[in-house]
Amino acid sequence: MDEVAALPTLDDLRTHVFLTLCHHDNLDPQQTPLDQAVITRSGKPCGLYFQVSGPRLLRTHAIWAGEENRVLFYDAHGVRFAELRLSEAPDPMKLAG
Repeated sequence: MDEVAALPTLDDLRTHVFLTLCHHDNLDPQQTPLDQAVITRSGKPCGLYFQVSGPRLLRTHAIWAGEENRVLFYDAHGVRFAELRLSEAPDPMKLAG
């Protein structure tokens, strides 16, 4: 599933990633926690790491590579199941605040 989307704000990006991860493993978004962390390169923010946790220690994650304008989605086994190209994306440098 390679697709292109316009997600201009961090909230738009977070929501899309969260719903995609939940949908992939049939998780209820109302009961699934989302964790995120800033990824840095040379001390500067360059993206985000997202992880959802499900039952039986299920963990799926996604990485937003801000400089490349793409999001990579990985299943619980570490296998990439999707890639999303962003035609419009937030500025990764705004993650520093």
